[in-house]
Amino acid sequence: MFVKKFNLLALLLLCSFAYSQSMRIDAFGKPSQHELKLKRYDPEPDASGVILYEAGNYYAVSIVRRNAVRLVKEIHRKIKVLDANKFDLTTIEIPYYEGTFYGEEILDYKAVTHNGSLKSYVPDDAFYKTNQSKTGKALKFTFPNIQDGSVLEYRYTIVSPYFYDLNGWEFQHELPTIYSLFQTSLPRNFRYNQILYGDKKLDLQTSTIKPKGFLIPSNNAHVDTEVSSFAMKDIPSFTEEDYMLSRKNYISRIVYEPLAFKAFHGFDQVYTRSWKDVDRRFEKRSDFGEQLSMKNYFRRKLPKNILNIENDLERAKAVYSFIQSNYTWNRRYFNYGLDVKDAFKDKIGSVSAINLSLVNALEAAKLNAKSVILSTRNNGLPTELYPVLSNFNYVIAVLILNNDKILLDATDKQAPFGIIPFRALNVKARVLDFKKGSYWMPIEPFKQNIHYSNTQVTANANGIFSGKVRQANYGYIGLGKRNIIEEETLSEYIKHQEKHKKGIEVEDYQVEDIKQIEKPLKENYNITITPEVVGDKVILYPFFNKPYISENPFKMKERSYPMDFGFPFTNTYLVSIDLADAYEIEQIPNSRSIKLQGEDGECSVYYAIEDNKINIRFNLKLNAYNYPADAYESLKEFFGTMVSMLKEETIVLKRI
Repeated sequence: MFVKKFNLLALLLLCSFAYSQSMRIDAFGKPSQHELKLKRYDPEPDASGVILYEAGNYYAVSIVRRNAVRLVKEIHRKIKVLDANKFDLTTIEIPYYEGTFYGEEILDYKAVTHNGSLKSYVPDDAFYKTNQSKTGKALKFTFPNIQDGSVLEYRYTIVSPYFYDLNGWEFQHELPTIYSLFQTSLPRNFRYNQILYGDKKLDLQTSTIKPKGFLIPSNNAHVDTEVSSFAMKDIPSFTEEDYMLSRKNYISRIVYEPLAFKAFHGFDQVYTRSWKDVDRRFEKRSDFGEQLSMKNYFRRKLPKNILNIENDLERAKAVYSFIQSNYTWNRRYFNYGLDVKDAFKDKIGSVSAINLSLVNALEAAKLNAKSVILSTRNNGLPTELYPVLSNFNYVIAVLILNNDKILLDATDKQAPFGIIPFRALNVKARVLDFKKGSYWMPIEPFKQNIHYSNTQVTANANGIFSGKVRQANYGYIGLGKRNIIEEETLSEYIKHQEKHKKGIEVEDYQVEDIKQIEKPLKENYNITITPEVVGDKVILYPFFNKPYISENPFKMKERSYPMDFGFPFTNTYLVSIDLADAYEIEQIPNSRSIKLQGEDGECSVYYAIEDNKINIRFNLKLNAYNYPADAYESLKEFFGTMVSMLKEETIVLKRI
């Protein structure tokens, strides 16, 4: 139950700072009678559980024998289980970083399930560590004996050398939280911008200076310590839904963004100052700026037939294809100690290796290209107030051609020229121009994203409808399907598409132009439909195939954060049903259309009868791809009506 990696306990006790009487401080292992008896959380009566209490205590310690300074993070959390059948936080995973030379250590971890007076501790051998990445680790454990009314409690300590990666504290989670406290005690040599995100206000915010509160390990001198405390009460749960950017953008949290580090001896390190400073820093970095000076190397590597292409756009496309085909992405974003020449020789590299090579190669082909840094969708939006390098975790290229800016990313072998991966579609990016100065630019997605389907079926004498389906997928929709095929293999993809559905059989499934990534991905197959028979009526659902969006993605009562689809798209669905001499029409749905405000989007369905044929045209067009939170109700209604058109409206036929 209690694990200690090295003898730090006495040091931790000495360095823990005093708590204000106005704060709520809960002792570990002693839930109150009210907490044990709680059966329902009234603000969210359907919640499967509630976080009763959580506290984060971050502070610096001196390790004199090592002449070192470490950041200590103490975490204590207490959770009430209200509905064990729906509760899905029984297994806890605590990430930490294990560096090559200096890493984090996790210690003093302990967990217990309270059921009334009965305590079930997690035994030592039930804690285990897993690899999340090359250097990322996680401590995992599962609470025992969970039932309605259980109180789950755990604590742990992380000792870290990484003061620049202090991060901060999340007050809001997928469960509602009654009380959340975050405290820091740090020497004033470490300076941070403290930024509060989310729309909920703090219930407690204090900051004081403790004179001479920190011991410098190298000379036994003391410096001032800044002690800060933040608390929130009664925090609602945050539910993630489809079509959103990172939850980091919207949840209530406080972020410590490193501003500067004044060394206790020797030198000062500034993390953020101005974009001019950042530009100089990137320009001088051996794994960034120095790697952008290799255009002569890539001029020698580029085939002469590419360099001799006269048209600039066609030459740029050829360079992009050359880099894209030469490398395999190793699934890493940045690699420090990067050498693009080694990566080119090895034919494998990180995002930074591949796309810095692309910038070099474009410039080698006498094209104007720059490197671009950005934050991926799941990493959160970067702030424009001041430069914070930790905001950025990705790099792409921008080609400047005839006053157009074309974003390029050669890491995805399925991505056509001008289509960057979906993960990079995160509103804005910073172009690094070391001569004229860096600048922000919007990340505009490729516009022509189309799913087109043409179905033609004919009734036969035995009451079965059979025919053909022809589909074409453009832009991001085609890219998504190509990536699935690459991941699953073509045979698995076809097998999945041919799975029998109620009343429908799919056969002879063929996919065309898989490798011709500049062309739409085409899918052709035969379809056999057995309609539903009710008495003397035959019920036919006209939309046999799955459109691009087949379910209403918006199911919440209300949503407090924006909707982001990433890109605009169009779904066109043509259906022709030849009734031959087998059926006559009793009823068809009404043609109708719905619109979003302005020109943001439109959905329409049109039914026409001609020569005993039913011709149907369904069209869904979403011109805008980012919507504010107050548009939620209209989008929810829009997609609800769209799904009703596709799934619920039927054609009623009668046998002749």
